[in-house]
Amino acid sequence: MRHYVAEKPYCYYYKTIKTVIMELALYQPDIAPNVGTLLRLGACLDVAVNIIEPCGFPFGSKDLRRSVMDYADFATVIRHSSWNAFKTSKINQRFILLTTKSSMPYTEFEFRPDDILLLGQESAGVPDNVHQEVDARVTIPMQKGMRSVNIAVAAAMVVGESLRQTNHFPVHQPSTEAK
Repeated sequence: MRHYVAEKPYCYYYKTIKTVIMELALYQPDIAPNVGTLLRLGACLDVAVNIIEPCGFPFGSKDLRRSVMDYADFATVIRHSSWNAFKTSKINQRFILLTTKSSMPYTEFEFRPDDILLLGQESAGVPDNVHQEVDARVTIPMQKGMRSVNIAVAAAMVVGESLRQTNHFPVHQPSTEAK
């Protein structure tokens, strides 16, 4: 992956940034394979992925590369040195936190095309100050007694709904590969 320094405190861009519609933001991610899966999701759906550091693993680790596979060159990855660096780089966009600590089902929330969907750490979510600074919190309704779904699965569900609501799925191009 190539990267460029875009600001200080640092913010690395892994691909030339175009007009971004929907974005994902991962707060101090701690499981490399999930990040790789989310980078692949972002590449396939044309959704930028923000990484708010520090990560709980070396960025570019073997597990990350294995899960992102050959989609890395197609992913828009923006790395931020901290929550504050991330916040100051995103002006006039809403931060929508996916959390188990909300009563608002994501299917009843009205998404906007330029929302940033924020996901916390698998192990701990986000700290209270981040909870207080977001514009909205949404949750995935689950069976009683269940704690949470995998972060990559949660992101896929909510990104899909937000793209559906805003009519911003990429134009479908059928595969030319044999079935």
